[in-house]
Amino acid sequence: MSDTPFAVALELDADGAHPAAGAASPGALSARRLASRAASAERLGFTAVTFDDAPLPAGDLARLDAVQRAAFVAPLTSAIGLVPVAHTTYSEPFHVATQLASLDWASNGRAGWIAAASGTAREAAAYGREALSGDELRRERDDVIEVARRLWDSWEDDAVIQDVATGRYLDADRLHYVDFEGERFSVKGPLITPRPPQGQLVVVAPAGTAGADVALVSGADPAEIADAAARARAAGAALVWAEVDVVLDARGVSAARRLSALGPWPEVGLLRYAGGADGLVALIAGLAASTDGVRLRVAELDVDLEEVGRAVLPALRERIGFRSPRAGETLRDALGLDRPVNRYAAVKEFA
Repeated sequence: MSDTPFAVALELDADGAHPAAGAASPGALSARRLASRAASAERLGFTAVTFDDAPLPAGDLARLDAVQRAAFVAPLTSAIGLVPVAHTTYSEPFHVATQLASLDWASNGRAGWIAAASGTAREAAAYGREALSGDELRRERDDVIEVARRLWDSWEDDAVIQDVATGRYLDADRLHYVDFEGERFSVKGPLITPRPPQGQLVVVAPAGTAGADVALVSGADPAEIADAAARARAAGAALVWAEVDVVLDARGVSAARRLSALGPWPEVGLLRYAGGADGLVALIAGLAASTDGVRLRVAELDVDLEEVGRAVLPALRERIGFRSPRAGETLRDALGLDRPVNRYAAVKEFA
């Protein structure tokens, strides 16, 4: 077992990963329900919650984007990591970097970023852009991550001086000009917000993405996930998380009966577990041999969130030394990642 803390993240979108999860409580996800679930996930000890998103709303139902939802939750929590999706294809990279830096400030250093890339014809038409292929999407995501990292470093940590005597708010010599030219966009900086508390937010992305801290891997079984994790590490990933769909025996009802009542759950290429808590503990403990964490997509948040927190996380503490984040820690602290040195300050130091 690695010395790296093992992470258990929970997807907090909608009412759960199953398409029928909201049938028992129809209607848009309310701010009160979102806050309650985030608070429950923190109380139960999850490492982080993630917030899914799409470039276009589903149907006619509009909602706050994932970064805004994470920002809403930030002052209502104190320890759990907050990791929203922000798409890279049609968003202005400067604004994405600014929003995410602001989220890190709002959460006192608990923010991450799932860098997603999507480019369907429908999405492209909505934004007045051309649809992108797989390689084009990958290169676009790599460029956006790179420019975000440069912008987060465009303020040195001590750039804000607030010198009352001279009326100077910042030291201009500690601000750095970013001039980035990508395949489809250009960005000039510096950022309009100071360097985030973590220095660099934790970037989560599919395996093979340049510049990511955490590689997300998937597979139909643990062997496939182990192979994917090995490839991700060989490609330079610092940390690897496995994606797992989950439906548990709960409230006296078996997982099989719950699935039967909910109806079809389309396969999306992820490992899926249906059964008792002990089996999920064993599965995650096995995955800990090849990965540094899991992101759980539970079928119904109103049922499975509490069940995982009550019956799975305590057992993982005993079995693999799982540790919940503590108030005052950053997300990088919780994941065992060092705070990066500012690239521009480092150049000045060795110049």
